[in-house]
Amino acid sequence: YFVDLVEAISDISPELRVRFTSPHPKDYPPELLHLMAERYNVCNHLHMPAQSGSSDVLKRMRRGYTREAYMELIDDVKAMIPDVSISSDFITGFCGETEEEHRDTLSLMDYVSYDQAFMFAYSMRGKTHAHRTMEDDVPEEIKSRRLQEVISMFRNNVQLRNDQMEVGQLRLVLVEGESKKSKEGNRTWGGRTDQNKRITFPVGKKNDLPHCWSEEAVTPILASLNSMSGGGNGMMRSDLMYEFLRNPKVPLQAGDYAVVQVTEARGHTLRGRLLWRASMKGFYEMGISEVLKDSPLFAHVA
Repeated sequence: YFVDLVEAISDISPELRVRFTSPHPKDYPPELLHLMAERYNVCNHLHMPAQSGSSDVLKRMRRGYTREAYMELIDDVKAMIPDVSISSDFITGFCGETEEEHRDTLSLMDYVSYDQAFMFAYSMRGKTHAHRTMEDDVPEEIKSRRLQEVISMFRNNVQLRNDQMEVGQLRLVLVEGESKKSKEGNRTWGGRTDQNKRITFPVGKKNDLPHCWSEEAVTPILASLNSMSGGGNGMMRSDLMYEFLRNPKVPLQAGDYAVVQVTEARGHTLRGRLLWRASMKGFYEMGISEVLKDSPLFAHVA
């Protein structure tokens, strides 16, 4: 079974980030969602290609599920994995698509509020069921107009969602290296979050590897802050901060994990500031809370 395969891969190492793509929406067993909720190294991202928000169009596409069944699955996913990100595929102007069916797609997109979407106007392909039995009867200008409406719905929703859900968050990022838009004198690196969102962060002007604090240096401070948020005396020991600031910074390279605080969202791409080099196990065992993300400590860490 697929769930057993994902579990076996996640067992290989707690530092191995496991991501899978494009299961059919009718093939999401509850056991898979439970595994994602239980295992921090199974990424909180699902690609759930809807194609359309209309049950009638889905039937003509022979997708094997209805709008209502898809929405119920989305509700189950979000209840079980609150921090999940969801991406999807959409086709506008499929054979016989009406304005009402198109509006069903827009309303589904608004309901789910996708984190990423791949959107296309329908183009007839040979040797398909549609090619054999249907007519590509939606005019190109209508396909294009509907596609632009779908794109606008996605862009508006993803900006609002990321402004509300991402800005201020501490994200564990798998570092990929220098970003494509990095420039001399204003260098940026980037990577992907657990939710498969691309994030970039400034690393300074020098052309050598960026440096940041280590997890070993940060852990005592975070443990103290966690204790304070749990009912401690509200005072951080001055010796902890003194020892922390004495620690040398360590190099960061592609393939490392790093904690990045999100400072800005531009559509589905995030920007942030680099805090410390981390391990996956250490990050999730710290149990970083809302109290920690707002701590003035991070002014020193950055």
